[in-house]
Parts: sequence; C-alpha cells; structure tokens
Amino acid sequence: MSIGWNFDNTYQKLSSDFYSRVEPMPAEKPKLTLLNTRLAEELALDFSNAEPAELASIFTGNRLPEGTQPISQAYAGHQFGHFTMLGDGRAIVLGEHLSPDDKRFDIQFKGSGRTPYSRSGDGRATLYSMLREYLISEALFHLRIPASGSLAVAETGIPVYRETVHPGAVLTRVASSHIRFGTFEYAARFLSLEKRRKLLSYTLSRHYPDLTERDDQALELLKCVSEKHLSLVIEWMRVGFIHGVMNTDNMSISGESIDFGPCAFMNGFNPATAFSSVDMNKRYAFSNQPGIAQWNLAVFAGTLLPFIDDDEEKARKAAQDVISAFEPRFREAWYRMMGKKLGFQHVGPSETEQIDRLISWMEKTKSDYTNTFLVIANRDQKPGRFKTDNEFNTWHKEWLELINRDHNGLEGARKRMADSNPVTIPRNHLVEEALTEASNDGNFSKFHSLLETLKKPYRQVWTAEDMQQVPAGFDEGYKTYCGT
Repeated sequence: MSIGWNFDNTYQKLSSDFYSRVEPMPAEKPKLTLLNTRLAEELALDFSNAEPAELASIFTGNRLPEGTQPISQAYAGHQFGHFTMLGDGRAIVLGEHLSPDDKRFDIQFKGSGRTPYSRSGDGRATLYSMLREYLISEALFHLRIPASGSLAVAETGIPVYRETVHPGAVLTRVASSHIRFGTFEYAARFLSLEKRRKLLSYTLSRHYPDLTERDDQALELLKCVSEKHLSLVIEWMRVGFIHGVMNTDNMSISGESIDFGPCAFMNGFNPATAFSSVDMNKRYAFSNQPGIAQWNLAVFAGTLLPFIDDDEEKARKAAQDVISAFEPRFREAWYRMMGKKLGFQHVGPSETEQIDRLISWMEKTKSDYTNTFLVIANRDQKPGRFKTDNEFNTWHKEWLELINRDHNGLEGARKRMADSNPVTIPRNHLVEEALTEASNDGNFSKFHSLLETLKKPYRQVWTAEDMQQVPAGFDEGYKTYCGT
C-alpha cells in the first residue's frame, strides 16, 4: 500500500546550527481524530486504503513515513518587542514533501513532545488547541487567505496539563516552509556571515528563485517579502481577522499565515479589538496589525544589511526606503480593498469619503463588521437598528447614488461585494462551543457542522437570518490562548 509520501530534506544542507535532530515522543493510545482529504489531494497523498490504526500511528509519530529525517528548527524573535532566543519547542519538521508537480511542502508535527528548544515546556499540545488550529487554517483557506494547512489531528492518549487537564494531540501542519523572520534574526545574532549568506541563498532558491541571479537580490527579497506581508495583512483585515501574536518568530518569509493560537475574528467594529490573553497592552490589536508588520519588516531588513551593500550607510538607506514605502502603499491598498467591499470599480475622492464615513459610523456604533457589508449590498434586508439609524440610512442613500452614477449600478456592485464579503466567519462563540464540546466531551457534531459552513463563506444569495448573531456581551470578556 502506497500513500504517496515523497520526502526530501534540503533544509538540512544548511549548517546544523539551524536545527537539531529529534524524534517524536511516543503516543500511548494513538487515535486519528481528523484527516483533511482536501489537503491530502493537493499533496497527492492517498490514505483511502490505510487502516485507522495505521493512520493514527503515522500522525502521532509512532511510525514515521520512509524518507523523513525529523528536526526541530532553531530561530529567535522579537516577542512583544523584546528579543528572545527561541526554536521549535513543541514542533518537529518531518521533512519536505514533494508533490508530483514539484511543489515543496514542509510536513510538521506540532505537539509531538520535547525538543532541545522546549526550555521549561512539555512539548505537548492540547486537543482543544490543535482543533482550533485545524479549524482556523481551513477557514482562512476558504476565505482565500494565504495560510499554513492542517492535514490531520491525532490524539496521543497522554494527558496535557495547562489550567486543567486536557487530552493531548498532535497536529500535522503543512506549509511552504517554516523559515521565519526569526530564523534570520537568529542567524544575524549568533552565526557567521558565511552561514547567514547560505541561509539567504537557500531562502531565495526555495521561495524566490527569480531573484537568485540578481546583484541586488537581498534588497529585492526585502521588497518581495514586504509586499507579501502587506497583502497578507490587508486580507486579514478584509475579513476582520486578528492574528493575536505577530511576533517576528510567527511571521513567515513565504508570506503565509502561521500559528493560530490566540487569533480570533472581530465582530463589533472596534479598531482596538484584541482577544489574546498574552497581549495585555493590545500591541497586536486589529488596527495595529499594519504598523506591526512594518516594524517586523524593519527588523528583518536589519538582518539583510550586509548583503544589501558593503557600505553600511548605503545599505541602511536602501532598506529604509523600502520600509518607509510600506505605510503609503498600505494606505492605498486599504482603500482599494475597502472599495471592493463596497462594490466600487475604482477608488477616487468620492469613494474615499464614503469609506471614511462608513468606518467612522461603524466605530461609533460598534456595528458588526461582517454583517454591515451584507446589509449594504441588500437594502431590502436591514435587520434591527439598521432600519432606524438615520445616519446609516443617509450614508446608504448616498452610496447607492454613487454606485448608480459611477459604478454601473447595483447588480454589478452586488456581485463584486459578494466576492469580497463573507457571509460566514468563524464567530468566536461558535468556535468555542465547537472546540469545548469536541475536546471535553468527544462530541464533534458542532465542530463538523461549523467546519462545513466555513467551507462556503461567499455566496451572493442570503437572508438576514443567515447572519450570525453574537450573544450579548460575549466578546467583552473573551480571551484566546497560545496553548503552551
């Protein structure tokens, strides 16, 4: 029986300073909980003939596929603005799977036990937190946002101790790589210039091969990574996503979203929204995400200076130009994105004014971020206070006049809006209900129901009843956790 694994291990051609060889800790009672057939098909893996016990053994690490050479990666990072030496404290990269079309994917276990970088941690993960990562990664995929994928969740039969005792589990995560801003920080702080140069060359060949022959490859890498993260944060904010822990070690060179512990989605519009229990100063609040992305990019730029120019002053000037361009470019991209959410074909002064007025009204009224755009597109379906709010109705009348005058009418605008505005998002209360019942009681009915709903977030036909309503006061005390 052939599943189709095709492992390679090019990362290990770098200096061993970048990783440690490590084996997963055995699971006592392995049990397969979730298997992502969509992602398996993308990877050209066929699990249809494998017995459940065999799959449970594979996805807990008791039986590793042929060709794997497990490692934990070393990296550093700025956590809440402070530099820290880190590394994969509870994660193991089994290797790089090559699909038939030569796409390369890291296959990583998360929660598979202690590593040399675990410090005081146990290296384990709770079933609750791994189900969260699976659910959010699938939601982001169907929202068309670049993100790491979740191939499987398997229970270990080993209790994990956090605030209470939880069932233990291992997530199998799939990403184009796990090279982070923090990987470059680690190399810049602790390794030789030659080892740093090899990391740069490897990163270019793996993610940006078009740049490998350029004389200004380091500066162009900075530009490409900057553009990817600008686009990524724009996409997060389009749907109200708050990452929650935008430390540099959680920012991928590939521009994918990774690490979904403290993340959540905003309901009532408030730019200062932050749910992460560890983000007590709201450093990573919704509206701070673009500024933090720019800050992280500045840190990344600092690691590239020796390769941008031999003259440090020239290197700094070139890097600073890229970083300084981020804010105006983001502002332009923000208005383009909001214009699409409002059905505009272009964004000029009139459209910008309409966007600004709507945002101001939403902030003042704490209007639901997702539902508001659905109501705008469907004026005959105004639930609740949308019908009686004079300021909103005045704005809506002027928006409709603008749509009819300058954007070819409402029908086309609705189609454009349906493509940008999800009907459904992972509402925090629904996520918590699903995760709690699944992890505490073994009841996955709400989890699977929510997962199926999230697979179809965009549709043009809907009714007011489709809109998910948040229980009164739920978000006020809601907190999310890293799970470590």
